[in-house]
Formats: sequence, C-alpha cells, structure tokens
Amino acid sequence: MGGASSKNTGAWPAVVQSFPPKTKFTVDQIPDLSGQVILVTGGNVGIGYETVKVLLQRNAKVYLAARSKAKADAAIASLKDTTGKEAIFLELDLANLAAIKRAADEFLSKEHELHVLFNNAGVMAPPNHFLTKDGYDLQFGTNVIGHWYFTELLMSALLTGVKSSPDNHARVVTTSSSSAYLTTLDYDTFKDTPQRKKLSPERLYNQSKFGNVVVARQVAKRYADKGIISISVNPGYIQSELQRHLPKVVRMILTAVLLYPTPYGALTQLFAGTMPKALKYNGEFLIPWARLGKCRPEAYDDEVGERLWKWLEEEAKARKLQD
Repeated sequence: MGGASSKNTGAWPAVVQSFPPKTKFTVDQIPDLSGQVILVTGGNVGIGYETVKVLLQRNAKVYLAARSKAKADAAIASLKDTTGKEAIFLELDLANLAAIKRAADEFLSKEHELHVLFNNAGVMAPPNHFLTKDGYDLQFGTNVIGHWYFTELLMSALLTGVKSSPDNHARVVTTSSSSAYLTTLDYDTFKDTPQRKKLSPERLYNQSKFGNVVVARQVAKRYADKGIISISVNPGYIQSELQRHLPKVVRMILTAVLLYPTPYGALTQLFAGTMPKALKYNGEFLIPWARLGKCRPEAYDDEVGERLWKWLEEEAKARKLQD
C-alpha cells in the first residue's frame, strides 16, 4: 500500500479534491429523460434525494429505493411538491441479502428494463459493533456487497435497457468517496473477526469506498461488450445524512469549513448517469465536479478486481444466492 508521497495514494488527493474548481457542468445541461427508467438507492435523503429531484425534473421514471417506507414516503411527497412529479418507492435494505433479493424481484415484477442504476446509498462510520443481517461488517456489507448483489440481480433489466436507450447503453453509477484513496482491502475484516474489531469505523469506511471503485471497474470490464457503462464517483465533501454517526462538534466544524451544499453532491453522479460525454468514461473514477480523475493504483489492478469479484461470487454461492 502506497504512502502520501504517491500522487494517487494517501490523503493528498482527498485534500486536493476538497477544493475543486468551479463546476462547468450544471443540471440544466442534462437532456430530457422521458422514457427512461432510473433507480436510485438511498434516494430519500441527501445526495440521493437531490439526484432523484433532478431526474424527475428531466421527466425520468424514477424508483426511490430506501429502507424506511415512512422516510421514503415523506421524501416522495416533498419531491412531488417541488417537481410536480412522483417517484416510486422500492423497499430496499442493503444490509440484508434476502431483502435485496425481494427488492430486485419487486422491481423486476414491475419493470422489464432499467436504463440507469445509481448505487448511491451508503453508511459511514457507525459504531464498530454494527453488522449486517448476514454477519458482514455493516459498512462493507452495505456499501459493497449489498450494491454488488443488487446490481447483479438487476443486470437482466439493465441489459434490456441497453436496447431501448437513446445512446444504446445502460449505466451503473456507484457513489464512492475521496476516502477510497486512503486504504485498500483487508479480507480478514469483511466479517466480524478479531482483526476487524481492531480497526476504526473510519478505516472500515475507507475500505468500503475503495471496494466500490474496484467493483465498479469490474462491472465495466465484464459487461462493456453488452452496452453497460459503469462509473464510480467521488461526490465531494457534502452535507448529508452520512455524517450522522460523527460527533456533533466534528459535524459543526466540517459544515463550517469544508462541506458544500447537498445539491453539489449530485452533480458528478448525474453527469455520469445522464451525459453523452460520460460514455467515454467506462470503468473510470470521476471527481468533483464532474471531472475525470484517478483513484489509487490498486483500483486498476486486475488481480485486485478479480479477487474481490471471485470472493463476492463465492459468498453468494455459499449462501445459495446464485445458481
């Protein structure tokens, strides 16, 4: 694992990206999305909410996937007041593999095509004893395993979406973070092990965000010839629900000094999910605001990607989640 001396490792890229140049991309540039079916995980709050809002304003049919129906219903009502359009609730708990399967089945019972999947939901730095329903570290299980499994279950709809998409592609956009620069993967910490207990919640979060980049590149590699575009993004330092587990004083300092208003956080992933230029960025990592960047070198190592993908498939098979 490289240190801060390398251009694309350590804290330096994260620091630089916390002060991005003024954006050249605005949501006004997004084309009309009539006829497109789009799904946003974690669409009830923060960056996800802002993403859904813009997609509705551009006439997409949007599924808002969230764990809490009450919170989702409130968000959908608020979005309707703002946009005049209504998102569709999809119940999704990314920390529960059986629930992910139910959510995918529910979606596929209503839609045969999906044009864009925003893997936007995430959990950041919860107490260390938090695990998924299946016994994985909550952050890796939710942010990486959950989204990987959901994407695979919806791949048939994405491949159908390729055929009816105006640009002959369907897209998977995964929300990562500048934290992806800070660490790589430690397989001994994916489950509740003594090694995992030694790591801080922040370190486990960093690992999950690096995992997001690795999986996104593998999706790009494996499905590019079928018309799938897969991109991971650093949305920037944004005010959002993600910070809810941080101490109050830390949240106050971050908000005052570093964090941008929430709508900024949707810019980079909206660019990746809707703009023609993003078709050139399959497998890439975008940085604020809507710019091509580079993650740490290990993210581009095929051996790293193949190993993680194989591990995910073996976990799914062990739990009889795949044939």
